Amino acid sequence: MNINTYIPDAFIEDVKSYLPEHLELEDFINACQTPLKRAVRVNTLKMSTAEFEQVCSERNWQITQVPWCEEGYWLERPEQEEEALPLGRTDLHLSGCIYVQEASSMLPPTALKDALDNAHTVLDMAAAPGSKTSQLVAMLNNEGFLVANEYSSSRLKALSATLKRVGAHNVGLTHFDGAVFGDYMPEMFDAILLDAPCSGEGTVRKDADALKNWSLQSNIDIAEVQKSLIKSAFHALKVGGTLVYSTCTLTPVENQAVCQYLLDEFDGLMAVEPLNDLFIGAEKAATQEGYLHIWPQLFDSEGFFIAKFKKTGAKAVSEPKRKKGAFPFTPMPAKQLQEFMQYLKKQFGITALPGTVHSRDKEVWLFPDVENERLLETVKYSRIGILIGTTHKNGVRLEHEFGSCLGKLASKNTLELTAEQGADYFNGKDVRLSEPSSAQGEAIIRLNGASVGLGKWQKNKIKNSLARDLVLDGRLITWE
Repeated sequence: MNINTYIPDAFIEDVKSYLPEHLELEDFINACQTPLKRAVRVNTLKMSTAEFEQVCSERNWQITQVPWCEEGYWLERPEQEEEALPLGRTDLHLSGCIYVQEASSMLPPTALKDALDNAHTVLDMAAAPGSKTSQLVAMLNNEGFLVANEYSSSRLKALSATLKRVGAHNVGLTHFDGAVFGDYMPEMFDAILLDAPCSGEGTVRKDADALKNWSLQSNIDIAEVQKSLIKSAFHALKVGGTLVYSTCTLTPVENQAVCQYLLDEFDGLMAVEPLNDLFIGAEKAATQEGYLHIWPQLFDSEGFFIAKFKKTGAKAVSEPKRKKGAFPFTPMPAKQLQEFMQYLKKQFGITALPGTVHSRDKEVWLFPDVENERLLETVKYSRIGILIGTTHKNGVRLEHEFGSCLGKLASKNTLELTAEQGADYFNGKDVRLSEPSSAQGEAIIRLNGASVGLGKWQKNKIKNSLARDLVLDGRLITWE
């Protein structure tokens, strides 16, 4: 129990006005003062849930599956181990096999899951730090084109780092106010997730000061921003497409009222898709409209709100916008591409890449397959796909992202690290081999079976190619 959690009286009075009759105020306050259980999500791009469960069994990690996410688990580690080695420095985390993510935040992508089966273009309108974006990438199995937008430049950098670690290569990053998408990219997306910026009332269990600046007026002000975003989402969504709107707040001002604004603004053009049956027990959180209002005491989680809509008709944007400036990438010339693919086949046994290879100056990029080329031309991207190499006089020198995102395709010149070697690798040290090797050239580095980067064979060792900004200091991976 955290008695230092700040819960202002005015907030309690407001909560009383909309707390469902079947819930008790005392239970809500007690839940707000109780620390969150830690949850993780298995990144199925790099590890299966069965493999994760086996590792947990071997390490005496106690896990309980999150009921609304097949890849989500509440996780407890032995206390001594927890103190000696933070979860973020373990092999499972560094290799991108798991992502530390609050259980409730796994719900919005889950609500969108069935729509992703036939979705080729997806928009995550407020993506950082990347928990839901990386969940969507895994659900899409790195296929199609996912546009991940973040308004904050500092958070965009964190989002980019997250996507590299988890092995995402089908993402285009943008840096805009999400309100622009409806004007610049009307009816271009099959599915949209709008996890809107909000007052964060539901996060008080992990941030004791989350309500320090709470006021009803701030709720009202934020709701106006949310309305501009959800209106933009409507216009950017294709007819027949699916929109999931979510917040980590509790107030109806930012939740039900924003959803009602959408339905009123586009009367007859958006239909609510009820979430009462999203998972076993979901009915406990269902509202009369069919939304999910997750109170922290219901599932021992953060507070959250999720709504799902289907677009049934179009309404034209009054003044559609166009991007200025030429697209700075061109497809790699056929001869150069042929030579590059010959090298990949010879060195790694890779015969095809999941996308198209483009060039910009000396950079070599792998773009995801894009169904509509206009998607690449309508807005400016901070980056598209992954940087896989740079050209030089003897060919292409591979970059870290090739190894971390595409290394799983390699059938030769790979090295599975031990925990000790893994610690050396992430500390920026060369990897000593147990016996000399006659292999030459570049190698794919793997940990827990997941590809994490590149190295270069040098007889008794592999020279470390980890980018300097990814090198960590301090104790890693082992705790003996």
